[in-house]
Amino acid sequence: MTSTRQWQAADAAHYLHPFTDFKSLAAKGTRIIVKGDNIYLWDSEGQKILDAMSGLWCVNVGYGRQELIDAATAQLKTLPFYNSFFQTATPPAIELGQLLAELTPPSFQHVFYSGSGSEGNDTVVRMVRRYWDLLGRPERSVIISRHNAYHGSTMAGASLGGMSGMHAQGGLPIPGIVHIEQPFWFEQGQGLSRDEFGIEAAGWLEAKILEVGAAKVAAFIGEPVQGAGGVIVPPATYWPEIQRICDRYDILLVSDEVITGFGRTGRWFGCETFGFEPDLMTFAKGVSSGYIPLGGVMVGERVARVLIDEGGEFNHGYTYSGHPVACAVALANLRVIQREGLVDKVRDDTGPYLARHFEALAEHPLVGEAQTCGLMGALQLVKDKRSGEPFDKALEVGMVCRGHCFGNGLIMRAVADRMIIAPPLVITRSQIDEMVALIRQCLDLTLGDVKRNGWM
Repeated sequence: MTSTRQWQAADAAHYLHPFTDFKSLAAKGTRIIVKGDNIYLWDSEGQKILDAMSGLWCVNVGYGRQELIDAATAQLKTLPFYNSFFQTATPPAIELGQLLAELTPPSFQHVFYSGSGSEGNDTVVRMVRRYWDLLGRPERSVIISRHNAYHGSTMAGASLGGMSGMHAQGGLPIPGIVHIEQPFWFEQGQGLSRDEFGIEAAGWLEAKILEVGAAKVAAFIGEPVQGAGGVIVPPATYWPEIQRICDRYDILLVSDEVITGFGRTGRWFGCETFGFEPDLMTFAKGVSSGYIPLGGVMVGERVARVLIDEGGEFNHGYTYSGHPVACAVALANLRVIQREGLVDKVRDDTGPYLARHFEALAEHPLVGEAQTCGLMGALQLVKDKRSGEPFDKALEVGMVCRGHCFGNGLIMRAVADRMIIAPPLVITRSQIDEMVALIRQCLDLTLGDVKRNGWM
C-alpha cells in the first residue's frame, strides 16, 4: 500500500500544480485526498474533512452519486468519444442542449460546448467579435471586465479576469480588454448605503464606455457574484443599472455563470437572482458537478440569429466540444438537481438557514462583514471591527485561518483576509450547523494566534 510520504514524494517529483509555488509545496508536501462521499472527503491519513468549497465550486450534488457514475459507464460502453466537427453530433450532446434550453432563461435556445469555463470565456471573446464583424462593425472589439474578477486562466480568460497577480505574468491582458472597479461595498462604499453604492459602482461602466468610445465597445462581462475574488455580493441596485447602461449603448452583456449557475444562488442562474438579462452566459463546474470536465456558452437569440442567419464559418472549437460522456454525465446531474428540487431547496430552505447562522458569525471579534447569497458565503477578517481597519496584508491572517480549517477537518478558502465557502447543494441543516461550528472554532483559534503575535 502506498504511504502518504510516498505519494508526496512522487507528487513533488512529477506534478506541477495550478496556482502554486512549486518550491514551497515540494518542501511542505501535498495533502492527498483519497475518497469522497456526500459533502465529506477523506485524506490519506484517514482524516474526515467537511468540504465547504464543493471541490472547486462544482460538486453541487455531492460526492459518490451512483446516477452519475452509471451514466458515464453506460456512455463509455456505447460511444466513449466522437467529435462535433465534420458536421456530426452525438445524442448526449443534442439532448443536453435541449435540456439547457429548458433550464435557462427563455432567450437562450443555443449552446456552444467547451471543456471548461476558461475555454468558454475564450469562446465568448471570439463569438462577441464575430457577432460585430458579421454586422459590419469590426471596430466594436473592446470588452470591458472588472478588477478582481476571475474568468479563467487561459490567455483570453486571464485577460478578461482582473487578477493583478495573473496579469503580472505572461504579458497580460491581451489587447482589446479593459477593466473597471468591482462593486465591493465593504472596501469602497463606506459613507454610502449599499443601494447608493450599487448605482455608483455601475456608473463606472458608463464612464469607461465613454472613455473608450461607445462605437468601439463590444461587450461587458461579469460574474453575478464574484467568486474567486472573495464572494463579493453586489448591491441589489448594481445589476439592473448595468443592464440599463448596456442597453443604452447597445453593448452585449455577458454573465459568467461558471460558479453561480445551476442553483448556487437559489435560482438556476445568477442573472435570474439579480434581475438582469444577458446576451451570453458562460457555464461549467456545476453542469456536471465536476464529475467530468464540461463547459460552454449559452447563446441568446440576439447573437445566435446573427451567427446563423448571416452564414459563414465560425473558425473556433475544441476537440472535446460536446464530449458524449461529459454530456451524458451532465444530463444525469441536472436530472438529479431537478428530481431532488435542489434549486428550490437552496432558495427556500438551506440558503436562508445558512444566511441566519453564517451572518451570526459577524459577532466574532475578527469578523468585519458576513455575506451570503444562496449557498455562497464570505467573512471579512479585520483588525478593528468598529473602523473596519484591515490587517497588514503581509501577516496573511486569512492563510492562518485557512491552516486552522484544514487542521480541524474543514475546507474553507482564503482570498487574502476574506474567508469564503460554497458547500454542495445537498448540504442539510444539520450539516450547516456542523460547518458553522467548525468555522467558529477556527476563527477562535485564529484570534488566539493574532493576539499572541500582537497583531491586534
